[in-house]
Amino acid sequence: MNVHDSERMSGLLEAAGYVRVAEGAEADVVVFNTCAVRENADNRLYGNLGQLRPVKDRHPGMQIAVGGCLAQKDRETILEKAPWVDAVFGTHNVGALPALLERSRHNHEAQLEILESLEVFPSTLPTKRDSVYSGWVSISVGCNNTCTFCIVPSLRGKERDRRPGDVLAEVQALVDDGAIEVTLLGQNVNSYGVEFGDRLAFGKLLRACGEIKGLERVRFTSPHPAAFTDDVIDAMAETPNVMPQLHMPLQSGSDRLLRAMRRSYRSAKFLGILDRVREQIPDAAITTDIIVGFPGETEEDFEATLDVVERARFSSAFTFQYSKRPGTPAADMADQLPKAVVQERYERLIALQERISGEENARQIGREVELLVTAQSGRKAGETHRLSGRAKDHRLVHFSVPAGGEEPRPGDLVTLAVTDAAPHHLIADPRAEEPGAYSVRRTRAGDAWDRAQAESCGVPTSGVAAASKASVRLGMPTLPVRAV
Repeated sequence: MNVHDSERMSGLLEAAGYVRVAEGAEADVVVFNTCAVRENADNRLYGNLGQLRPVKDRHPGMQIAVGGCLAQKDRETILEKAPWVDAVFGTHNVGALPALLERSRHNHEAQLEILESLEVFPSTLPTKRDSVYSGWVSISVGCNNTCTFCIVPSLRGKERDRRPGDVLAEVQALVDDGAIEVTLLGQNVNSYGVEFGDRLAFGKLLRACGEIKGLERVRFTSPHPAAFTDDVIDAMAETPNVMPQLHMPLQSGSDRLLRAMRRSYRSAKFLGILDRVREQIPDAAITTDIIVGFPGETEEDFEATLDVVERARFSSAFTFQYSKRPGTPAADMADQLPKAVVQERYERLIALQERISGEENARQIGREVELLVTAQSGRKAGETHRLSGRAKDHRLVHFSVPAGGEEPRPGDLVTLAVTDAAPHHLIADPRAEEPGAYSVRRTRAGDAWDRAQAESCGVPTSGVAAASKASVRLGMPTLPVRAV
């Protein structure tokens, strides 16, 4: 969701006349889009702002803006800690960014604007997508849940749903622009429709996406187990372009802790949902979020989490050490755990999930997969000469092109068999002497990639090798290395 917001900010700035900085050049404007879910986000922001101060001192006219959840939370604190920041804006007024920069430039003083409710639905703002073959579409913003560990509702506000027609129109526009994959976004996507009185709206939306010609892959994140209903499972199973992938946050396997977290489901219900999903979609890859070290967590509670993880057989898990967030009920709970205890449990959970991920990935060896080729390759791509893609179940696959094989472009679809596996990725190395072991389907998305390269480079390009010539992407600016 933060990536999607960053694409909106980038689109707003480009619409206002800003251009992406050329590689090696120094930016005139740096924008930080921040998160507040964990404490390390605070530390990283203020550390990076500190490193940017000397850069700004030697670059007259340079501007720095801070937006997102941490800006919504800290507000004046940002300007107190980093008075060289020029603009601070929150989650409800992303569209104000260009105006705040201009006002700061004109008035020669920092501008702070934080709204308490949504001004304009973000999806109505201009966007500069980071990928031409895949796109994000928000179906709702905000959250109506009251999880005791989570600060998001206080920063994003109550859930607001877009009308189905508006969502489908944006999906269609992405497809018309060349995308073949769309991910539907919401804090709790399966509660979509409650605001306008249709509790079955999310399943209907998935089915409607199945009617969009040219849309080959539909994903969504994240559903809440308490609101997950069988009509959504039916829609996933019966809509061909909805991918066999589900991200279902567990948070804890202890019913006692789930109650303390105000997570309105229990471990038996959670596992029952997974059983029903796998009954209808046997090859579904299921991922999750887990918190270790929630206040009051006992060894028995933690063992209950390990038990659910073992039974759930997640393909992967995002595991977090509990982070105390001021303003949340959990921050004031007794029995905050010592760091050493949390770290030891965290390492045990990681070891368990690594084993399960490795075992689940090993089961994929020999299976034929269709990959959506991505522009990014693995860290060792220079040595292995492998490209990368995502299978339908979203597993990451590094693959090689056999001698004489067609070189795919990002956005093209490649079909081959998995030959090896590791906990975090699969490998597919087809052999040239095996007929049919490797095939490429050129797509509209690959064509869109070619057009994007032609626009950014001034000449037509093709092939994955062109990825290195792409325009500067969204992300953190290059910062000076702090001397030790």
